[in-house]
Amino acid sequence: MTDTTQARTTSPATMRRVAASVLIGTTIEWYDFILYGSAAALVLGPLFFPGGDPVASTLLAFSTFAVGFAARPLGGVVLGHFGDRVGRKKMLVLSLSMMGVATALMGLLPTYETIGVAAPVLLVLLRLVQGFGVGGEWGGAVLTAVEYASPARRGFYGSLPQVGVPAGLFLASGAFFLVSLMPEESLLAWGWRIPFVVSIVLVGIGLFIRSRLEDTPVFARLGEQGRAKVPVLDALRRYPRQILLATGSMISTGAYFYIVNTYALSYAKSSGTQTSGAMLGAVLLAALVSVATLPFFGGLAQRRGRRTMIVVGLAAMAVWIFPTFAAIDSGSVVLLCAAYVVGAVLFAVSYGPQATFITELFDASVRFSASSTSFQLGVLLGGGIAPIVATALVAGTGTSMSVAGYVAALSLLSLACVLLVRRSDLEHGSRDLGGEAA
Repeated sequence: MTDTTQARTTSPATMRRVAASVLIGTTIEWYDFILYGSAAALVLGPLFFPGGDPVASTLLAFSTFAVGFAARPLGGVVLGHFGDRVGRKKMLVLSLSMMGVATALMGLLPTYETIGVAAPVLLVLLRLVQGFGVGGEWGGAVLTAVEYASPARRGFYGSLPQVGVPAGLFLASGAFFLVSLMPEESLLAWGWRIPFVVSIVLVGIGLFIRSRLEDTPVFARLGEQGRAKVPVLDALRRYPRQILLATGSMISTGAYFYIVNTYALSYAKSSGTQTSGAMLGAVLLAALVSVATLPFFGGLAQRRGRRTMIVVGLAAMAVWIFPTFAAIDSGSVVLLCAAYVVGAVLFAVSYGPQATFITELFDASVRFSASSTSFQLGVLLGGGIAPIVATALVAGTGTSMSVAGYVAALSLLSLACVLLVRRSDLEHGSRDLGGEAA
């Protein structure tokens, strides 16, 4: 049976389970991961890294934020290896379990005032577990969606795991928005813990949904003989150019997302240009817009071409980052929300098709390892260090436009990487996925 025939015979009920599995599961997982970013920007500094200098305290909090990104490529390699060897589903269940336990334990940690230096050490260890878990989440979710979908709907289903990012951002920012309404004394004493502990309930829901889904038809047809013994090494040997370009294509995406949605919260608070409530409100609004537009642009790219859409989106983000920081500096909540909404749409133009674009660069035997490694390395290089670089840039230059210039330069770098991808590079995935790459 060909891949195309298999895709046509997949029942609507199965595709609904696929959609629920990847959308709800990734939303919960990204809620856990992004929640730490909101907490680092607003409360973790004084609680776990107390000191006389608030800038130094914030930098230390953001350093532990970056630690999670450092663990993501390792998680991508290890979980990607087993995802290519024993199946996509098992790794999806494992990654979600790791994230849920680590996040809930963060909410139960004693602070520096209670146990001293052990508090930040334990926080870093749990952040490493978070990063390791999320390192395998993206690849497993995307492959589940893409390898189940028919060729005509591959773009739409490939965008659903991407929706989990802004949906998780919405939940995480919403949770912190609600607890930030508390008196600051109560927030610092116990209120900040609530969003972390609630995660364990959400993870239980996600695990139940994922347990009801079988592994993908594409993986099932590989058989034992078709699987690479060491997938990541096989991928590096066969696809070094594609991995490099896929990694480069993700750098600006990570930088833009975490600068606007994590660093900007801390910047606005320290500069006094916007209140924390206004920033969280703008992030929430933008996240809702992204949730609505990502599947649209993922499906549109199926007809208009994924590479074309990604290039347009990256170019637009390179420009729009400047009005975004100007709006933050203006002190106007109306301008802030407008800038974030437009930015969310432009982000969706490129991010919607990006997952399917990357997976089409590799064949099924190494797809989990190669896709996860490329994605996680790109986000590490772009997003993991972005808040630290941005904090240093503003401290050194005194202006947020230096941060905007940094994001714009990375956007142009990623744009160049996408343009260097050849049409023939995208044929590897289409051979076992069915149809042609868009």
